[in-house]
Amino acid sequence: MAKCGACGPGYATPLDAMKGPREEIVYVPCIYRNTGIEKPDYLATVDVDPGSPHYCQVIHRLPVPNLKDELHHSGWNACSSCFGDATKRRNRLILPSLISSRIYVVDVGTDSRAPRIHKIVEPVELFWKGNVANPHTAHCLGSGDILISCLGDPAGNGKGGFVLLDGETFEVKGNWENGEKVPPLGYDFWYQPRHNVLMSTEWGAPKALANGFDPADIERGLYGRHINVWDWSTHTYIQAIDLGKGSVPLEIRFLHNPDAAEGFVGCGLSSAVHRFYKTEKGDWAAEKVIEVPSKKVQGWLLPDMPGLITDILISLDDRFLYFSNWLHGDIRQYDISDRRRPRLVGQVFLGGSITNGGAVTVVEDKELQSQPEPFVIQGKRVPGGPQMIQLSLDGKRLYVTNSLYSGWDKQFYPELVKEGSVMLQIDVDTERGGLKANKNFLVDFGKEPGGPVLAHEIRYPGGDCTSDIWV
Repeated sequence: MAKCGACGPGYATPLDAMKGPREEIVYVPCIYRNTGIEKPDYLATVDVDPGSPHYCQVIHRLPVPNLKDELHHSGWNACSSCFGDATKRRNRLILPSLISSRIYVVDVGTDSRAPRIHKIVEPVELFWKGNVANPHTAHCLGSGDILISCLGDPAGNGKGGFVLLDGETFEVKGNWENGEKVPPLGYDFWYQPRHNVLMSTEWGAPKALANGFDPADIERGLYGRHINVWDWSTHTYIQAIDLGKGSVPLEIRFLHNPDAAEGFVGCGLSSAVHRFYKTEKGDWAAEKVIEVPSKKVQGWLLPDMPGLITDILISLDDRFLYFSNWLHGDIRQYDISDRRRPRLVGQVFLGGSITNGGAVTVVEDKELQSQPEPFVIQGKRVPGGPQMIQLSLDGKRLYVTNSLYSGWDKQFYPELVKEGSVMLQIDVDTERGGLKANKNFLVDFGKEPGGPVLAHEIRYPGGDCTSDIWV
């Protein structure tokens, strides 16, 4: 929390946030759906304080009261967008369930180390009041309400709509969007009020992606290809920026500077990062600035294996961009001082589908001379590939988990579902660039009391560079 007389939650600016306290605990949703273990998902509280006797341990588990929800991402009831409002507190974590369409509101204010359920928004509320389903990203608004993007309608078709929750009662107020026009697909979003814009992305139709990935669904138009542009003040859908068939734009991040009229989006299937920006005439455009070449392989689902860029984030000083290649198995760090020409300055392999001695043989590779060795830490060979990432406020530590989504984990990394996820920590060189795994840090979710579990997004109690938006 900011050290000042009458301030709301978070920090006045992104650079103030960089001077915030070191993280001591993190919240991580843990998923049992598709693992064969008939237990509810839960929110894990993990101790990440090197001075603590419980370092690298799960110190609390909050099980939700239903099975097969598929907890996924999380957001806040209040963040730095409410910094000027001293009546607001960051004390409720919003946990949308990707598959059941339930939304759990979790009280982390009473005891941050032992969260408890505050309220449950049942799926029928989203269905009736918004005709939407499969909620994904939650961001708090400066108004005090909570905006949540959705993937579909109640029948499992794609629909890029939104739902608004009241920031006090957590009642569903209805849709955020106005007008008849809604994008055919939804996923993530970010907003930048100073440019009167919200940008959303497109993963796929829930009925297509729910149980796994079928490449034929790209041809059927069931996977995304657009950044969708919304007028912030009128809540209307005004433009679609086409990034190409089969691109599948996922996480979208404006630069943190609230005056910036540009940002980056990671495309999963085309494994490209596009810079989006405001043009001189006032609309928006995008250009490809990074491309991870596919590898020609044998012994895999397809003859060409994409990197599969899944998560992407920007350091609070807008200097570095990080992303994970879930299939190739590496995390990359780019210097984005020149926004149009990102420069690769750090890379680390943490598993993936092309490790030496595995089932896949790489027959042609435009980047590597040889297949990377499996990643082993504290005697454990890590299954799966790096997926969700979270950066410390000062930019020096990058946390990583390796579950994408249980239905796809099961298909691409069956051993991950059997053995459970890990959380790792990467040391970041913020001077010259560079990434190195911290061999002393391992949270092994394969050893959980209820059996091996899939761990997903990472949140800090005081906000972080993927939860907070400055207005």
